[in-house]
Amino acid sequence: MDALCEAAKILTGAGDPIAAMPSVLGVLSSFMGLRLGALALLQDGGTASDKGANAAAVNPYVVAATAAGTTNNPMNCRAIPHAVARHVLRSGVALVSRDLVGEFGVAALPPGARHENYALLAVPIRDQAHSPFVLGVLCAYRDLTGGAARFLDTDLRVMQMIAAILEQSIRFRRLVARDRDRLMQEARAAIHAAADAVILAPAEANAQPEPIADIIGDSPAIRKVIAQIRKVAPTQAPILLRGESGTGKELFARAIHSLSDRRARPFVKVNCAALSASLLESELFGHEKGAFTGALAQKKGRFELADTGTLFLDEIGEISPEFQAKLLRILQEGEFERVGGSKTLRVDVRLVTATNRDLERAVASGAFRADLYFRICVVPIMLPPLRERRDDIRALATGFLERFNKRNGMDKRISDAALAQLSACNFPGNVRELENCVSRVAALSSGTVIGPDDLACNAQCLSADLWRLQTGEGSPVGGLGASPLSLPVLGRRPDPVPEPMVAPAAPVAAAPAPVRPAAAPGDERAALVDAMERAGWVQAKAARLLGMTPRQIGYALKKHNIQVEKF
Repeated sequence: MDALCEAAKILTGAGDPIAAMPSVLGVLSSFMGLRLGALALLQDGGTASDKGANAAAVNPYVVAATAAGTTNNPMNCRAIPHAVARHVLRSGVALVSRDLVGEFGVAALPPGARHENYALLAVPIRDQAHSPFVLGVLCAYRDLTGGAARFLDTDLRVMQMIAAILEQSIRFRRLVARDRDRLMQEARAAIHAAADAVILAPAEANAQPEPIADIIGDSPAIRKVIAQIRKVAPTQAPILLRGESGTGKELFARAIHSLSDRRARPFVKVNCAALSASLLESELFGHEKGAFTGALAQKKGRFELADTGTLFLDEIGEISPEFQAKLLRILQEGEFERVGGSKTLRVDVRLVTATNRDLERAVASGAFRADLYFRICVVPIMLPPLRERRDDIRALATGFLERFNKRNGMDKRISDAALAQLSACNFPGNVRELENCVSRVAALSSGTVIGPDDLACNAQCLSADLWRLQTGEGSPVGGLGASPLSLPVLGRRPDPVPEPMVAPAAPVAAAPAPVRPAAAPGDERAALVDAMERAGWVQAKAARLLGMTPRQIGYALKKHNIQVEKF
């Protein structure tokens, strides 16, 4: 049975079971002494029963073979005599033959071997989903010298069990491929529909989409996004918001919810990067009382809370491979169980996700499941970085200042000269960095009018220092094709400023350079602000940079009275 266990491990752990067959045949040779093992499948991937009366004319082809007990040595079709293959394919019955000359013709035995000393074992690869169809045949030779004939029954049973495992692996792989192809077709159709939404009719070519509450901007880039959102929001298609950190993914997710027919229902958001896999499972699915230490009462998960509404999963690219499989089930079936529970719950949720990672590269590297990718990326919407919508900087800065005035009971305004200077900035941290800049300048300025002299770039621009000192290498965040920043941050600094980078196929925490250590207690606040700036004011990312937990960084922000402005 050791051979069966090893073969099962190989087949169940392989992405392509057919490609793994040489290793399985090697196991038969090493553990059981079976020689010249080979697997043959029908030429067109069909079944012998599909051929009907012409089944005898079917020509199987060898896809895996061993020679004299060695693997990875392909042989021609003489590894399985055609008469044997056709007999098994037609009958669907395993056979053991000791008459290799009279019954099925001379086999391809090792040089010098006597055919009367060998027996041929052949078993069908049955299609269990469409019995009695047969997909192919697995065969091997047993050397009968030394009384080995007594092992023939055991050999046959082991080969039949391996054939059954192989059939299940092949069938599962085909089902996954079929589902993937269907999802790809649905994704392409949805993408084409979204693209059609922004190709306006001639009479509407000059028409501008109605603005959406809380979304500031009238640049061509933002108008295109608004047009896409208005098109897809009324549908139930899952939406993936792509873009660099700080481009306002949560704001656009709320806009999608407000424009959908679920607007009166809950909008629930979860930052996947802020929680470990175990905590994320409890947060999304809920838990039963006593499910784990500290579970003192039953708790509903975010999926339950968002039932009939919209669930926004931010930083979806950060979830672990183990949790990806659990998330896939509820996206496919709409059902789940709470942690520690056995009752299956069903929900109706519109899913909106967001990421700044290159998910395509993560899928290619195996860090992100392809089937989950196709589930969430039905309609991708690219959010432009601020440097591609400079025309919106004036309106954004004015809007942020109005928000600051309302919160603080002030009446400050910003001059045209200061707005022009802000418009020359690159803002690698995008809209979040612009809001941070405006709030900082408004808090520090002494007059009622903010002029060019009040801007931080004339004294110390922390963001400019941050991006100039960045040492990470790679392509732009999110893999969206943005060109590296080679211009000075404020249009006047001489040093080129690298773009902040998150390696597409690696965890976000691996990309940024180490945070400069604080030399004294007085520098702790500066180091904290430095990390928050580098993380785009996302506490979970800053915590990873500093080697802290999100709870610890939240405490540190309160301790140093650092206000986090959320975009």
